[in-house]
Order: sequence, then C-alpha cells, then structure tokens
Amino acid sequence: MTSKIFLVEDDMTIVSVIQQHLTQWGMECAAATDFQQVFDDYQKAQPDLVILDISLPYFNGFYWCQEIRKVSEVPIIFLSSAKDQMNQVMALNMGADEFIEKPFELTILLAKIQALLRRSYQYGQQLTYSFDEYQFVPAINQIQSPKDHLPLTPNESRILSVLFSAQGKIVPREQIIETLWQSDDFIDNNTLAVNLTRLRKKLNDFGINSLIQTVKNKGYLIEGKK
Repeated sequence: MTSKIFLVEDDMTIVSVIQQHLTQWGMECAAATDFQQVFDDYQKAQPDLVILDISLPYFNGFYWCQEIRKVSEVPIIFLSSAKDQMNQVMALNMGADEFIEKPFELTILLAKIQALLRRSYQYGQQLTYSFDEYQFVPAINQIQSPKDHLPLTPNESRILSVLFSAQGKIVPREQIIETLWQSDDFIDNNTLAVNLTRLRKKLNDFGINSLIQTVKNKGYLIEGKK
C-alpha cells in the first residue's frame, strides 16, 4: 500500500526535491497549494503523514499543526530552519512527532518518515492492554472505554506501549527514548518530559488519573495489576 505524504512548505525548490525523492521510493507526496487554506488541502489529501515548515505565509506551521490535531492524530514532522530549542519544544507541545532541522539530508528525512510510518501503523498491532475499565489498543493509537474512546498521537501510543510491556517494572528514560526515536541526535530528557506532560494531561482529561508514575532519578512506571 502506497504511503501518502502531505508537505506544507513554501520554498518550491525544497518541495520539488522532496517530492521527487519520495516518489522514487514509492510514496505519494502532495503539497499545499493555498497557504491560506492549508487545512482544506490536508483534508483533500487524507495523508498518512504530514511534513510542516514553521515559517509560512499567512499562518505558521504551529497554527496548522493545531488545526490538524483537532481532527486527527496523523504523524507530523516539523521541518524547519527555526532550530532553537524553544521551537522544538513548541512543536512537540503542539503534537508533532519529529523535528528535523534545515539544512537536512534527504536520506535522513526518508529514514525518519519510514520509521515513523512503520511505528505509527504497525507497532504492537497484535496487542491490547486492559486496565480498570479501559483498553489500550496500540494498533489504532487509541484508549477505549465502554462509553468513549481517546485518540493518541503515535508518540503517546509508543510511550504507553513501552510502559505497559514492562508493567510493574521501572522503565529507564533512556530506554523509552531509544524505543521511540532510536537515535539521540536531538532527543533528551526534556523532550521526553514534554511528551509525557501532554500524555498525562490527555489521560487526566479522559478520567484516567495517575496511570504513569515517575520514579525519581530512575524512570517511569505503570503499576502492575492488583
């Protein structure tokens, strides 16, 4: 099945180069054409993954990330020359899954896309974890209750998968980072903390309190069944 990528980038040279490279690797790559109506283009494309620049005409990438996150947990990669740490933290807070700095190597971008697609749509697809009245289903990035469901981003789903697979045991921060990104090029404990803060708030808002425990100077823990 061909993966569909949606690219939001106002530098047409970069658009052309990325589209050509991804097409050579068997992917479809649609690009935004109206930067006042990016969300409309996104809905028409129905992509498997979104690549967003931060600096765009009319509205920046953070704005469009928020708009997409209102309706979808599709994997999102920020691709930007605005590479200071605050922009990286903001991107993750908005719900992005990766942040790649410009200038970049096409081989690195492709590897990140392939890894994120693989982990987003295949990770733990045969497993379901039950706790209290809830079920966590990694295959569809979702927590289900008898009356409702909670969509998760791919990163949030992977964090829970790592913790549930070791339920009752402390999982070191480094192990979670390695499992999520399989690299340490810009990921650190602060980046992981941002992801966990977002996930905990989402769980609390859904009525799931204190699921993930912090063990000081050691890591994180989901307590075993009592």
